[in-house]
Amino acid sequence: MSDDELDRAAEILLNGGLVAFPTETVYGLGANALDPVAVARIYEVKQRPFASPVIVHVANEAMARSIAAEWPERAQALAKKFWPGPLTLVLKKAEAIPNLVTAGLPSIGIRVPAHPVALALIRRAGIPIAAPSANRFSEISPTTAAHVRRSLGDRVDLIIDGGPTQVGIESTVASLVRVPPAVLRPGMISQTELETTTGISWDREKDVPHISESPGLYARHYAPRTPFYVLGPDTNRPSGRGRILEMPADLESYAHRLYSELHQADGEGWDWIAVTQPPDTPAWSGILDRLRRASTPAITKD
Repeated sequence: MSDDELDRAAEILLNGGLVAFPTETVYGLGANALDPVAVARIYEVKQRPFASPVIVHVANEAMARSIAAEWPERAQALAKKFWPGPLTLVLKKAEAIPNLVTAGLPSIGIRVPAHPVALALIRRAGIPIAAPSANRFSEISPTTAAHVRRSLGDRVDLIIDGGPTQVGIESTVASLVRVPPAVLRPGMISQTELETTTGISWDREKDVPHISESPGLYARHYAPRTPFYVLGPDTNRPSGRGRILEMPADLESYAHRLYSELHQADGEGWDWIAVTQPPDTPAWSGILDRLRRASTPAITKD
């Protein structure tokens, strides 16, 4: 990406506009996190409910500290281990952050993305960037610029094409305002890794009540328009003309390809699409979470 393109993107953000940009997880729809009018445009363009908070992307620990009211030792340990990377830390928010960013909650989700374009954009603009996934709310997250254009069209002031994302699913969301801390949204950084880094046990996402401080937790989310099924040993194949996606066996490749495969199949006119259920192990919890929220209830065998 050229300096001129970065300058243009930063100027758009500083003037209250929206810029879609790549991170290592998925493409984000970015606005100045300190500007409530700009953040409101994110919700409008995505058709996102105001009760769903957005994650704020920062360039480094210093910027993270500037928008968090507290920076506990566990935040320091996790940031040192996993940032830049696909980990969002939920902390008490600073007063400078508009309530619209956090859905009125006193906490804020913050992360440092591990993508050169994302980091360069944040640094050039000099502001924290509020950025949920760059797609219509509850639909398949975008992992290419083409996915963003197909979903949001000309409602975004600028779409930066940084090629396909590398990780492929959204970040792990880890709450440090809870006691004990809790994984609100699983991802490619596992609960075991968080526990090893902090030296304490964490709550599991499925055991945590009132999980509204994390995005991506609606019962129906990440979903194609075509009926989508996860086929386990006790489920029947749906009737009609369908396609079963052939997915890689290894976790990283599966995550990298999941949304891309769903986008492709969703545009092919099938009556249904499906995947075979992957391993039900802690390492696969992020994948299993996305499949569960994206899928239509399975047809159980008699």
